[in-house]
Amino acid sequence: MIKKLNYVGIPTRDQARALVFWTSVMGFTIATDRPVGERRWIELSIPGAQTGLLLFTPDGHEDRVGTFFNGSFGCENVQYEYERLSAKGVVFLGPPESKPFPHVYFQDPDGNTFFLSSR
Repeated sequence: MIKKLNYVGIPTRDQARALVFWTSVMGFTIATDRPVGERRWIELSIPGAQTGLLLFTPDGHEDRVGTFFNGSFGCENVQYEYERLSAKGVVFLGPPESKPFPHVYFQDPDGNTFFLSSR
C-alpha cells in the first residue's frame, strides 16, 4: 500500500542557484545531494513535512522550467510568510489574498510560480 509521496520535482536550469534559494531563503534542508552524470540528484526536506522537493530536470523536460507548479505549499500564516520571505528577496506576484482562503503566489529564481496558502 502506498503511504506517502516522497518528493515532488522542481524543474531548474541552475541547480546550484536553486539549492541556495530553497535552503538559505526558504529554509529547507538537504536530504540527498549526489552526482547523476553531469547533473546532481538533490532532494530537500521541508521542516515538519513528509514530502520533500527534488531539484532535478529530466532530459526532455527543460520546457517545464519557469512554469506553474501544480501543487501547493502550506503554512500557518500567509501574511507572516509573505512579509518574512519578501524581506529575503522572494518575488511575489502580488500581496496575499484572503478569499476563498488566505493565499499568495511566489516565484523561484527560475521563474517557476508557486501557490502558498494557510488552508
